[in-house]
Amino acid sequence: MKIGFTIGKFAPLHKGHQYLIEKGIKEMDQFYVIVYETNVIDIPVEQRANWIKQLYPEVKILLAKNPPAQYGLDEESIKIQMDYLKNIIKDIPVTHFYNSEPYGKFVARDLHIEEVQVDRKREKYTISGTKIRKNVKENKAYVEEIVYEEIKHKKQD
Repeated sequence: MKIGFTIGKFAPLHKGHQYLIEKGIKEMDQFYVIVYETNVIDIPVEQRANWIKQLYPEVKILLAKNPPAQYGLDEESIKIQMDYLKNIIKDIPVTHFYNSEPYGKFVARDLHIEEVQVDRKREKYTISGTKIRKNVKENKAYVEEIVYEEIKHKKQD
């Protein structure tokens, strides 16, 4: 059985994330999405996970609460992050890690699974959560309506 997963803040969920998730769903027997808690957006991790669940009910969601503050591509940071991630997926026999980030090779290496790179150069979707957070209206085309409405509402608070 092929069991894939991806991780992210999904702050907010956008078309690039969706492309990656949809590829995982299509190629795997089971697909997990791990949603990380973050302070870069004023929308709780549970709500960001709910966006994914509403759009992709077949996906299994795991929440990554209180993640380590230290991150980077140095071995110490990788170990800290990987220990945290291993605890989240502890009993799930994952076989593939879907991502578009440089750290993907370390996740695959440390879990002894296959890495699946998806649109690493951002050629299919030239968007990021940072761009959307900076100007929600200008980047509305990159997010689903359920996401847009919540972000727009938060910006007005």
